[in-house]
Formats: sequence, C-alpha cells, structure tokens
Amino acid sequence: MQPPLHISTTVQSGNKIEVTDPHLKEGDSVEMLLYVSPPEKSARRSAVSIIESLHGHRLFQSAQEVDRFLEEERNSWER
Repeated sequence: MQPPLHISTTVQSGNKIEVTDPHLKEGDSVEMLLYVSPPEKSARRSAVSIIESLHGHRLFQSAQEVDRFLEEERNSWER
C-alpha cells in the first residue's frame, strides 16, 4: 500500500471537489477522508497597527513630536 497523499483543494462551484495526482491511475480504488478547515479569521487590523507597519513613512515618531508640530502651527497662525 502506498503512503497516504496529502492534497489540499478548494470546493468549487456546485459544491464539487476535484482531486488529481500523478500517482493515481484510472480505475484505482481509493478511500478519502475530508477534513474541513476552520474558516480563516479576517485579517482586520487596527489603524494603529497599520500605521506602525509603515516604517520610514511616518511623519512623527512620538506624540510629543505631534504636539510640538501642532503648537508651532498654532503659533504661526497668530503672526
């Protein structure tokens, strides 16, 4: 007996599953066990994690820098 084949596939339209493998020959007798993978969690990320992932594209490195910039902007309006 051959070792088991591990094949991943996707359910196609009409709820069909197609399995092809060069080791299988027409007329071979096979047994199949199907394990349904758990649904993937959505890859939702917070805005902060997205911003933090943008290395080199951040204008400010800290909250203090933001505060300093805003203070300078407010002061420039009064001139």
